[in-house]
Amino acid sequence: MKKIHISIRDQRLTLKADEMPIRSYPVSTSRFGIGTEEGSMTTPTGRFCVAEKIGGDMPSGTIFRSRVPLNPGEPLPPTADLVMSRILWLDGLDEQNANTRERFIYIHGTKHEDKIGTPDSCGCVRMRNADVIELFDSVDEGTPVVIEA
Repeated sequence: MKKIHISIRDQRLTLKADEMPIRSYPVSTSRFGIGTEEGSMTTPTGRFCVAEKIGGDMPSGTIFRSRVPLNPGEPLPPTADLVMSRILWLDGLDEQNANTRERFIYIHGTKHEDKIGTPDSCGCVRMRNADVIELFDSVDEGTPVVIEA
């Protein structure tokens, strides 16, 4: 069984199969730290699952607004934290992180690939676009995720 493990300390996501690491990627978690409060823009910790996979048929670099791909020529969302390429929408499985889905915490691609490896997001787990596409194609909805400090 595949599992995703994210270390905030190491800014690293590891994909495991039967507890053995099979791929590891640098990531960027929140520049505001760790937490679960609504509106805090922090990265939650604990147990999660991939609730929904979005964007599987879209080209790399596609920009999403409210989980809908933008068409060419549409205005960009009013944020520097663009959600790109793929979305793995997380659902919290612990009491303290049960609001994760409502907080719209994703694993997603970014235009800020130069910041990957340092805490720079607004709560989500950012990945390089090629990496998030590879991860997206490797996991299913329901895949367990652990995020630890």
